[in-house]
Amino acid sequence: MSEVKETTLHQRILSDIEGRIVSGEWPPGYRIPFEVELTKEYGCSRMTVNKALTQLVKAGLIERRKKSGSFVIQPQAQSAVLEIHDIKAEVQSLNLAYSFKLAKRLRRKTRAEDRQMLDLKQNSSLIEIVCTHYAGTQPFCLEKRLINLQTVPEAADEAFVETAPGPWLLSQVPWSAAEHKIFAIGVDEEEGAMLSIPASTACLVVERRTWNKSGPVTHVRFVYPGNRHALYARFTPEAVK
Repeated sequence: MSEVKETTLHQRILSDIEGRIVSGEWPPGYRIPFEVELTKEYGCSRMTVNKALTQLVKAGLIERRKKSGSFVIQPQAQSAVLEIHDIKAEVQSLNLAYSFKLAKRLRRKTRAEDRQMLDLKQNSSLIEIVCTHYAGTQPFCLEKRLINLQTVPEAADEAFVETAPGPWLLSQVPWSAAEHKIFAIGVDEEEGAMLSIPASTACLVVERRTWNKSGPVTHVRFVYPGNRHALYARFTPEAVK
């Protein structure tokens, strides 16, 4: 078999398997056909198959288990602790299709707990939003957001059907300060159902508040299944005094 043909087959195998994983046809935990099976299917050498599988391992799409075979792994997204991250970009970094589904959009008066979360000193009106972000066909994270209409009156006319709340706010309202709170929970039944995971599953929660010169802008709570997300930060040591 010529080297050119082997290279073409390697690319075809790589593309075929990656496509099945990204599309969700082969979900996390799915056992990929053994090398000998793929060799027969594609009519190529075992070395060509091995090369393609090795590349998929390096890409973080599959893992090899001794004496068991190769399996699709659950991709894990990363977001910077000190950044306001774009969920769509996180999902796309995993080579998965992004989408979101709005579950709730309600305009109402603030309650005591709302004013505490938004850092409000007086009563106001707000928009309450609940939506689920998806990576492929699987829920990626749950978003629960309050938008202060006193600071962002434009939100009263936005349906948040075509554009998710986060990107819309970043494009419409400049912010000057932000605060992050990060902790772990055992998810309750309602949030678990929206994330398609059992109640009490360990989840990572990122809560954020932002302000601008006019006052508090938004409070948002993101809930991520714990095995699908990681936070990171890069820093340097302080100068020695």
